[in-house]
Amino acid sequence: MRKKQQKQMPLIDLPTGHPKEMELEMISNILDDTSTIYDHVLQDLNGDLKVERHRTGANGMSAEQVARAAIVMKLFSFSYEDLAFHISDSKSLRRFCRIGIFDKGFKKSALNQNIKRVSPETWELISQDLLIYAKNNKIEKGRKARVDCTVVESNIHPPYDSMQLYDSVRVLTRLLTQARDDFGIKIAFSDHRRRAKKRMTAIQYAKGEKERLSPYKDLLKVTKKTIGYTIKAEEIVGGLCPANFELLGLLEAIKHYGDLARQVYDQTYRRVIQGESVPADQKVLSIFEDHTDIIIKDRREKHYGHKICLTGGASNLILDCVILEGNPADSELVEQMLDRQNQVYGRYPLKVAFDGGFASKDNLDIAKDRGIKDVCFAKKRGLEETDMCRSHYVYNKLRQFRAGIESGISWLKRSFGLTRCTWKGLRSFKSYVLSSVVAANLLTIARKQLATAA
Repeated sequence: MRKKQQKQMPLIDLPTGHPKEMELEMISNILDDTSTIYDHVLQDLNGDLKVERHRTGANGMSAEQVARAAIVMKLFSFSYEDLAFHISDSKSLRRFCRIGIFDKGFKKSALNQNIKRVSPETWELISQDLLIYAKNNKIEKGRKARVDCTVVESNIHPPYDSMQLYDSVRVLTRLLTQARDDFGIKIAFSDHRRRAKKRMTAIQYAKGEKERLSPYKDLLKVTKKTIGYTIKAEEIVGGLCPANFELLGLLEAIKHYGDLARQVYDQTYRRVIQGESVPADQKVLSIFEDHTDIIIKDRREKHYGHKICLTGGASNLILDCVILEGNPADSELVEQMLDRQNQVYGRYPLKVAFDGGFASKDNLDIAKDRGIKDVCFAKKRGLEETDMCRSHYVYNKLRQFRAGIESGISWLKRSFGLTRCTWKGLRSFKSYVLSSVVAANLLTIARKQLATAA
């Protein structure tokens, strides 16, 4: 069973007074004052009672250490390898993560396994706990809000059909080779990886559609053959699974990538051979990150990832973060974002400022019906300023206030890695985004409290 916190503080070095170290000390105090954070993390760590392979010490990492290590990772944009090194090497980070002088620290595998077990729902609960802390300490009242959307990209290469077909051939052949060499399963197949790579390269360097057609046909041909080998392998491995449980993981991988390969083949055949325009919701953009959406911003910029909607407060805290499915229009999100503020604070804000894409007469009515006195859309779109706000002065002030969330989004992207998610899978994508928001809010609260103390 995991530990929430260590019963006795380990022997650690005293702080030196460096500004960064002072910020870490203040964040540490905030975490200790909001001890429910460790309870949330502990539930995730104890949720899977399987034998833990990566343990450090008698009881592994405590919930407190996992939460603090995850926050350090986001504050300094570390990889797991960098995180393991700096936690072992830095006195201030060892003190922050509650690691004693004579403790070795943690390996990157232990950090990876434990941090990834913290769910998106837990990060959302932690964010709400911090907002309650900010409210109790008169940092953020939630009476004034600003809303805007941005895109966090998935960690994928450009989703060209030729590259995805090659990825499909490459991954499926690797799995078939693993079944043959590691488990001794007799599967008849040919390795078309070299041929597929040549055809992909030819497509990329082709000068026109006519020149691409021939290598595309051959690439589709070898992909179809590889999918055929995979279907036969799935039957063989499935028949052996009851006698060998180690094959279950391999069978699951073969099914998963086999299904995605068939989707990629289908969408490419429809587009290239049949000349059909395939709708975005029927496309697979990556067989490795198949949850990825196509996001088109301002009818010109195309991104591959997920759209997120952020609500910021007067204190520069992020009051809410919603990771959206698909590419809904901003104008469809007003009611949802306002109601979520009511859920967090038990009331609606008095003043709200939106980006221009949210503007519509219906959305203005939705906000006014919820008792919001002043509503500002950055672009009026036929609406009068006096219909939105009590005066032109209030409208202009709110419009200026709204612009502040642009700098907040830029800060999240530059300092907390919100430009591109480097974690794999939809669950991890959500955890990556929400943990970035938590780390940003902790740093904002810490800096405000340090400024007040000074």
